[in-house]
Amino acid sequence: MPKVKLTERTLAKIKAPDPSGKQTLHWDTGLHGFAVLASGISNARTFIVQRDLPNGLTRRVTVGAVNEISLEVARERAADKLDQLRRGLDPKAQGVTTTLGATLESYLAARKNLRPASIRSYSIAVKQNLAPWVDLSLRGITSEMVEDRHRAIVVEVGKAGTRYKGTTTANFAMKTLRILWNFAADRTPDMPPNPVRRLRRQWYAEPRRERVVGVDEMPKFFEAVDALPNKVARDFILLLLFTGLRIGEARALRWEEIDLNQGIIHVPGQRTKSGRKLDLPMSNFVRDLLIARRAIGNAGVVFPAPSRSGHVRDVQYPLAIVRERTGIHVSA
Repeated sequence: MPKVKLTERTLAKIKAPDPSGKQTLHWDTGLHGFAVLASGISNARTFIVQRDLPNGLTRRVTVGAVNEISLEVARERAADKLDQLRRGLDPKAQGVTTTLGATLESYLAARKNLRPASIRSYSIAVKQNLAPWVDLSLRGITSEMVEDRHRAIVVEVGKAGTRYKGTTTANFAMKTLRILWNFAADRTPDMPPNPVRRLRRQWYAEPRRERVVGVDEMPKFFEAVDALPNKVARDFILLLLFTGLRIGEARALRWEEIDLNQGIIHVPGQRTKSGRKLDLPMSNFVRDLLIARRAIGNAGVVFPAPSRSGHVRDVQYPLAIVRERTGIHVSA
């Protein structure tokens, strides 16, 4: 990490996001343990201190955002915090809330039963849609900031131009913040009121998706799916069609979860929305489909794919082929 004598002049030269795309610490040569943290994905620059406690544990503490406090004030606060760390005053033991990004990591570590899709959604909400706050102290996020950011997410102006995101995206980002704040408040009794309460009458309306395959359209839809050149995608979509399983429940199915003798699909609780295991009886069609797939000899997963997980992830492309042939637009 670079070292520099932090002055107003050198501070102005520290750019964010850092060109490396990663968080970068710029350590002060004047006050050991004092630094500016430049985000790798946003324009956030944050004063921090870092020091080992007497027990050997390392602690990093946020001092404040560069655009909110002066360097002089930051250096004074940093000296106080470093002295507290030197004397063994552990901010975690005292219940001092860390940054939004650190709170996300703590939450994900504590919620061991979260599905991969949920982990991915929470991470995107914070690291992309709340990116300017990732390195800010959770306590420093105000209700006014929440209200402004909620609107800004929908229409975001950046280097690549104006990007229009859905109102559902804005709502979910703030619901994620609400969850993380409550998580921190459970562990830190003196937390201020949750700033997301400001939105209680300002949430964007979220219309339910109404894209369905009509009864009259089902024959041509089935025919188009059955004719897909990718047989794994074909069988996967047919399984969803004939079972009603969610994509996250079905895509990671393994053969040990398929009981062809009893005609039951066993979906473990960590993949269901309710968190409870699901034992789903097979229809004759589904059983025949799975017997045919088993005969191919795929080991492990039922629907293999050349992905990092080894199984299908999404079927947007096959469904796009179906849409092209039938005019029917649905998601998995």
